[in-house]
Amino acid sequence: MSKSKDKHKGKRSHAADSEAATLEPATDAAATNGHATNEAATNEAAGDGTATNGERPKLKTKEYEAELERLHGELVAMQEWVKESGAKICIVFEGRDTAGKGGTIKAITERVSPRVFRVVALPAPTDREKSQMFLQRYIAHFPAAGEVVIFDRSWYNRAGVERVMDFTAEAEVKRFLDLTPNVEKAMVDSGIQLIKYWLEVSPEEQTRRLEGRIDDPRKVWKLTDMDVRSYARWDDYSSARDDMLVATDTAWAPWYVVRTDDKKRGRLNLISHLLGLVPYEAPARRDVKLPKRKTAAPGDLPAGRPIPTPF
Repeated sequence: MSKSKDKHKGKRSHAADSEAATLEPATDAAATNGHATNEAATNEAAGDGTATNGERPKLKTKEYEAELERLHGELVAMQEWVKESGAKICIVFEGRDTAGKGGTIKAITERVSPRVFRVVALPAPTDREKSQMFLQRYIAHFPAAGEVVIFDRSWYNRAGVERVMDFTAEAEVKRFLDLTPNVEKAMVDSGIQLIKYWLEVSPEEQTRRLEGRIDDPRKVWKLTDMDVRSYARWDDYSSARDDMLVATDTAWAPWYVVRTDDKKRGRLNLISHLLGLVPYEAPARRDVKLPKRKTAAPGDLPAGRPIPTPF
């Protein structure tokens, strides 16, 4: 194991260690055919939004930022290993509205190269895309060698919002749930490491976050008509989630459930877990020394218009 990995495992903060229980596989184990069959375990893992933090206070910003800075260094080490090894990693983010998918993805990608880490957040399908094989528009974004692709929602829209909001027939949902494990097996067999996360938030916290978006000009774009319509269908989404997790949690592509009532703890737990799944080894650091250079005397630029400087 690399020094980077040893550091990652040996110097985790107390906050990260004590919160490890908030991220668990969707089921206890896969059956001999690779499919998870323990529905009760799935329901217990995903829950119906019950917070697991109890009365613990939210993680302080200073502690969060210190741990995130360390994890960012590990993500860069992972990035360099992905580039050198030609690894192909695909990370799927699904979960409740307001569960923090976007914020977690931003935390992961903040310090890494967008040429290696690509975020895919597809809009609603066009009429042409609707006529294609359902997975076709997603396949085009699968990772090539040396890439990490993060899906901010994915093909699992069919089992979630499309099902709950009656955008697709129930027969198509059943067909999707039946076929998806085999499609994902083909992905894994092709050399892609597929990692799937479900982010879960309590109904009370979801309400608080949605209400916070109503009058905040920075967040108003996050509150869509679909979000408002979906809000009243909590139980329908719970049922759809449970069916999806049971049908598609497999030995080769398991689901991992992340509790995110405390966004900061949830982000740290997920990133730490992700780093533990990828067998990266950080390359040795280069001994870099800047060469001497000649610089002309400072002066006005030959062209261009300076912007105002009110700050």
